[in-house]
Amino acid sequence: MTEVGGVAADRLRSFIERIERLEEEKAALAADIKEIYSEAKGNGFDTKVIRMIVRLRKMDQSDRQEQEQILDLYKRALDID
Repeated sequence: MTEVGGVAADRLRSFIERIERLEEEKAALAADIKEIYSEAKGNGFDTKVIRMIVRLRKMDQSDRQEQEQILDLYKRALDID
């Protein structure tokens, strides 16, 4: 293992290359997701609402309920309904 200035260059290179591969995969996944949203929009779905649903489904049920209660409270306070 080559060391430069106390740094294991081979190990560092390995980390960097792994990160780069994952970044490439992440970009490919992001492009795939964008394509699905475009397809949904082309079929008449509201992509903003789809994004909200995806975000809600990621949340824990108790967190989601708490957020909905706070939203409802704010809407009532502002007489929005």
